[in-house]
Amino acid sequence: MIQLAKHLGAMVATTASGKNADLVRSLGADVVVDYKKEDFADVLSGYDVVLDSRGGENLEKSLTVLKPGGQAISVTGPPDPGFAKQLGAPKFMGVVMGLLSRKVHKQARKLGVSYSFLFMQSNGAQLRELAALYDAGHLRPVIDKTFPFDQTLEALAYVEQGRATGKVLVTFN
Repeated sequence: MIQLAKHLGAMVATTASGKNADLVRSLGADVVVDYKKEDFADVLSGYDVVLDSRGGENLEKSLTVLKPGGQAISVTGPPDPGFAKQLGAPKFMGVVMGLLSRKVHKQARKLGVSYSFLFMQSNGAQLRELAALYDAGHLRPVIDKTFPFDQTLEALAYVEQGRATGKVLVTFN
């Protein structure tokens, strides 16, 4: 995400452990907050957009680093009425999702910002655009570790530890 945001011209701030600070800077991060030493909500402010991938308390704190009119987007939830509409779900599902996201929407309104849920899904056209950016050298994958298919359970256990620096791949021989 850092690389894509930089390609689009954004000034990027992110969190990382101190040992990964150089890596995220090499990907284009302008500001790196060591989450083991500082709370990003105490350090960052005035941002237009926050992409939250953790949810919960992290999402609530993310709202506070936005400038008025800013947008928080979460890929972990809670889902909102816009998501129900995107799915083409019945109207009552929009109401249910509105209830699920009521707390975060209320906090966002209070801060003068907005919140939306982003459902990640495959999109052929977007994947072709990303492939073109990769081919042009604008994006580079960061691969932590590769496992053969017969070690898929070990790969999943490795990912679950939360210590991967980059993507973990499972390959077919």
